[in-house]
Amino acid sequence: MGYFVELVVSGLAIGAIYGLVAMSFAVIYKATGIVNFSQGELGMLTAYTSWSIATTLGAGGIATVLIAVVAGAVIGMLCERLIMRPMLGEPVLSVVLVTIGLAVVLRSIVTIGWGAAPHKFEVAGVDAVLDIGGMGMRVSQLGVIAMLAAALAGFWWFLKYSRFGVAMRAVAADENVARLMGISTARVQSVAWACASALAGLAGVFFAVIYGLSPTIYELGLKAFPATVLGGFDSVLGSGVSGLVIGVLENLVGGYLPSTLKEVAGFFLILVVLMVRPFGLFGEKRIERV
Repeated sequence: MGYFVELVVSGLAIGAIYGLVAMSFAVIYKATGIVNFSQGELGMLTAYTSWSIATTLGAGGIATVLIAVVAGAVIGMLCERLIMRPMLGEPVLSVVLVTIGLAVVLRSIVTIGWGAAPHKFEVAGVDAVLDIGGMGMRVSQLGVIAMLAAALAGFWWFLKYSRFGVAMRAVAADENVARLMGISTARVQSVAWACASALAGLAGVFFAVIYGLSPTIYELGLKAFPATVLGGFDSVLGSGVSGLVIGVLENLVGGYLPSTLKEVAGFFLILVVLMVRPFGLFGEKRIERV
């Protein structure tokens, strides 16, 4: 029983990282209607940028989180303004292909700028182990779970009660009607990119602190993608919760079954779920009359 609980708890920590990236996928999809395949790379670039700044300043845990949020938001806004804004009005397939190209460019920037060798992302105090019910957990693991909980609560309030959140929902429902109502769709999409990049950046920083910093962090995008599909592309909160489900499932499969199955456990789960609910566990079922 103790081994099972240990797998579940450690799965929640990696699942929280997946959840943050999955939420970032959903935020951009909700505001723009496209799937951004460079989310993992945005998180990787933010992690490297935050590492450089935090190491130079000797920042502590909270300061590193703030650096990650600001760096991620700035990187996201720059990508939206310089690369995605000129694609407004273009076919969806073209925009999606641009995000794939952006992912390749960001990987190259990191490799050229920081090299391919892994680094240790050292932050004072985050490697300390706390006794939680007789089980040891690192401060960084508890921190990422708390961060996902805060992100879920923050986005629930933002989308439900803030004017900008309502505007984002209006753009997601019908972009043309939202524009006729006086909503600046370009501004909404810019903020969505900033928020999504900040979420992916937080995930990248926490992953780097817990497991080490290397260019392979971009694979977080691929790892978290099943969580977004499972939760529903139009459900920001559902994607975050589904990240926890995928993380725990992977850990349990890796603990009790051959380790090779761990990598495909999430994709197998979404195959089963999508056969029953094609729009995901928390996604909205849309009916179009023609």
